[in-house]
Amino acid sequence: MYTALRLQQRLKRELRSAREGRGGVQVVVLGPDPYMTYQPFLPEAAAGSISPRHVVVPLRRVLPHCRVVTGEATSIDHARRVATVETLATEHAGTGPIEVPYDELVLAPGSVSRTLPVPGLADHGIGFKTVEEAIGLRNHVLEQLDIASSTRDPDVRAAALTFVFVGGGYAGVEALAELEDMARHACRYYHNIRPADQKWILVEATDRILPEVGEAMGRYAVRELRRRNIDVRLETRLDSCENRVAHLSDGSRHPCRTLVWTAGVKPHPVLAETDLPLDERGRLRCTATLRVDGVEHAWAAGDAASVPDLAAGGASGAGGPGGEPGRECAPNAQHAVRQARLLADNLVASLRGEELKAYRHAYAGSVASLGLHKGVAQVYGRKLRGYPAWFLHRAYHLSRVPTVNRKTRILAEWTLAGLFKREIVSLGSLEHPRAEFELAAGTGRHPEGP
Repeated sequence: MYTALRLQQRLKRELRSAREGRGGVQVVVLGPDPYMTYQPFLPEAAAGSISPRHVVVPLRRVLPHCRVVTGEATSIDHARRVATVETLATEHAGTGPIEVPYDELVLAPGSVSRTLPVPGLADHGIGFKTVEEAIGLRNHVLEQLDIASSTRDPDVRAAALTFVFVGGGYAGVEALAELEDMARHACRYYHNIRPADQKWILVEATDRILPEVGEAMGRYAVRELRRRNIDVRLETRLDSCENRVAHLSDGSRHPCRTLVWTAGVKPHPVLAETDLPLDERGRLRCTATLRVDGVEHAWAAGDAASVPDLAAGGASGAGGPGGEPGRECAPNAQHAVRQARLLADNLVASLRGEELKAYRHAYAGSVASLGLHKGVAQVYGRKLRGYPAWFLHRAYHLSRVPTVNRKTRILAEWTLAGLFKREIVSLGSLEHPRAEFELAAGTGRHPEGP
């Protein structure tokens, strides 16, 4: 989206000519959803601090001069410059995928959740990478409080109030911290549930969490979470979760109805269905100009691209002047957004026969939220924690979320959240909106009847 947005600005004349039928340039944006998700705000959307529709950016609104196609590329034959695409129309018409020709290819499909062959994970695990998963998890957590409140079975109650999160990176820690905050607040509205009745467990295979904010801030985050009675288990793995029981590598056993998997990501599978060069991790090999290495007319950025980090260290080598040999840019939003804009500029320069620029960005640092008014940050060598870090987290991401429209809506919601209490309504029926009608149609029962 960021690349298309930049192309839309840089190629105004050419896009206008194409619309008027006088030749020119057409920018086609293909994606499985008609919106872009601003993922750093997913934990706040799950906790109810932000409306879910405000963490997504509608592509057709921000890209009025581009052609937006909702669909998915199943394979790419760059030798022929053709992408094989399945759209909603081809699915419903039963005509099979179509071939879409192109002149220049920009591959930025991001990443998908990396799962492991853990018994029971596919049946009971919950992901946390999309806005649908975030809202589904919020509804699920509140539903567990309803179950625990209305049962007399101690085993069912204990399992409903046990929440296991696997993965100590940004997604896992922020999601757990925000949802624990929300659930603790919700307990005041249940006559028979206290915050101490809940059991929140964070499972991390390494010896630290939030490695991006540094070792010292990572240790502080562990202390802060444990102070809130969150069970942080380092150097521990999930061995099994069959029958809704989490078996950990330390020998412990935890019956639970909520298991959230955030243990890493992997490149999008479509990369394996191309004839483009990949590195050992399955990402596209790219030069510092964001071109796919050794391939003309192909570009990449973000999680899918292996881009030399020219700003790392001071040695010269594979990374180019000023870069450490073999050092690559981290797959995070800080690099991805900047790469996308430079990619668009270089693509335009290539079309016009101008010189391309190399991507170089010194890592500014990282911020992470640990719930309402709590956070950790390491920015330009300075370490912050507590309220200042939380405020910096919000300020930074508000500045980065696309469009003034979204910035204004999110700021308004934060302001209102400071004046009123959290909403604790579970709308689990959103996941099955026709269930009530199907029941009524199948049995003749009136929805309002007894």
